[in-house]
Amino acid sequence: MCTAATYKTKDFYMGRTLDYEFSYGEQITITPRNYEFDFRFAGKIKSHYALIGMAFIAGGYPLYYDAVNEKGLGMAGLNFVGNAAYEEALPEDETEVSQVAQFEFIPWILTQCATVAEAREKLAAMRLTGTAFSEQLPTAQLHWIIADKTGAITVEAMEDGMHVYENKVGVLTNNPPFNIQMFLLNQYMGLSPKQPENLFAKDIELNAYSRGMGAIGLPGDLSSSSRFAKVAFTKLHSVSGNSEAESVSQFFHILGSVDQQRGCCDVNGKYEITLYTSCCNAQKGIYYYTTYDNHQISAVDMTKEDLDSTELIKYEVIQGEHIFMQN
Repeated sequence: MCTAATYKTKDFYMGRTLDYEFSYGEQITITPRNYEFDFRFAGKIKSHYALIGMAFIAGGYPLYYDAVNEKGLGMAGLNFVGNAAYEEALPEDETEVSQVAQFEFIPWILTQCATVAEAREKLAAMRLTGTAFSEQLPTAQLHWIIADKTGAITVEAMEDGMHVYENKVGVLTNNPPFNIQMFLLNQYMGLSPKQPENLFAKDIELNAYSRGMGAIGLPGDLSSSSRFAKVAFTKLHSVSGNSEAESVSQFFHILGSVDQQRGCCDVNGKYEITLYTSCCNAQKGIYYYTTYDNHQISAVDMTKEDLDSTELIKYEVIQGEHIFMQN
């Protein structure tokens, strides 16, 4: 399905994979400060923080999959099928807290909040409703990661209410719920990037016959719990330089550890693949991405646009491999 992660060197980075069997035609989308959001219940916001991210544009409205605002706060929504449960929308005079439809959750947070701490305050005074964008685009079952350079949280709306977890690993996939994902990491506490010692039996001579044996048992299948463990291990042991090129390259390698290849995940005769992988420098507003058919890293810099304008700024996703011939 999907995997999201954060990464920090000199700057803070956040990104995700979108794993699915088809594309909706998403675009890299910049929402400038004066684009008017008309939220279903919370009213209009005419002036706000600018955003950049990947979105499907429906009727001139950006349905963001993931985005970062100009203050360095990022957010991504990932599938949470079977566990996500939203509130029913109430008449305005029957609730004292903000009501937010799930499809507008990302812009509602990112247009108003500069930090994870501010997002927590908003979450404490809101109801997340299952209101659909339209009949053609029904309610998606999602959960979210919200992050900045200080840390990350996971937000899950379930039958027993909204849960907000501190996300110390800075990783999110899909099912099971986040607290269970974290519990399952206990299974891998003995893994290490270092070569193992013989703890099996002192009287038997056992040798590490290959490099990488310290991580034997780290899952490699495409299930969401396995991807969670794989990316958490890869990220938490990752080493790179502080330059932009080194940081971005390493981030793509981290998420590349769970890349999905066509043919390996059969969905009723179609194949789930990694449609795109993103990496956003949240502090500089640069959105990097690759696609299944284009491994060259492409980028859009939001600071090079007129962020005080009123219209969405859209860039088509570049498809097709660009192979550099050396002779």
